[in-house]
Amino acid sequence: MPGTDNRVVAGVLVPDTPIVDRALEYARQRCEPYLFNHVVRSWLFATRLGQIQNITHDAEVVAVGTLLHDITLNESFAGPRRFEVEAADLAGSFARESGLDERRAQLIWDSVALNSTPSIGLYKEAEVSLCTAGICLDVIGWQYDRIPSKEIERIVAEFPRLGMKMRMTRCFCHIAKVKPELTYDNFVRDFGERFVEGYKAPSSVDFVADAPFPE
Repeated sequence: MPGTDNRVVAGVLVPDTPIVDRALEYARQRCEPYLFNHVVRSWLFATRLGQIQNITHDAEVVAVGTLLHDITLNESFAGPRRFEVEAADLAGSFARESGLDERRAQLIWDSVALNSTPSIGLYKEAEVSLCTAGICLDVIGWQYDRIPSKEIERIVAEFPRLGMKMRMTRCFCHIAKVKPELTYDNFVRDFGERFVEGYKAPSSVDFVADAPFPE
């Protein structure tokens, strides 16, 4: 953003502002170390993807959206709604309490709520799209080749993965086990079907068939 002070984190130029510092601390308090490193890497990847592609964006919004996108993902999650929506409400409140206007707060809400729905998030505003892209790069390697390998190596070295694949899988399986009703229309269903014995989520087919209308 024009006029915003900057600093370098793991070789990436990022905004150095009070709200970014608060978001970093909020994420650190809410996330286990492996997950905190994940959200920071996602932020740095999102930032670099925007810089490399010359995408005009609100760097503070991208920072807050990526840093707070997984603050409800843990092995004690109990709902009552999807972990992404629970996190989005917290992130939106954080943004408004930090003085951001409603449009910027809404972009942060969307970035968090859609963080595991790239089929939608990648086609929204630049900030939401970049948040989604940075998260996808760190989780599944999407657009991995777009950022120079030396840059990725430095980011991962400074914020190591700490067994993220296994730890994140355990979180998703926990959700599938204790809240299968929250997984019928999102990727957590895949983890439930593969790893959770007796898992059964509601079906969209049944929702359509059982709609209370005469035909």
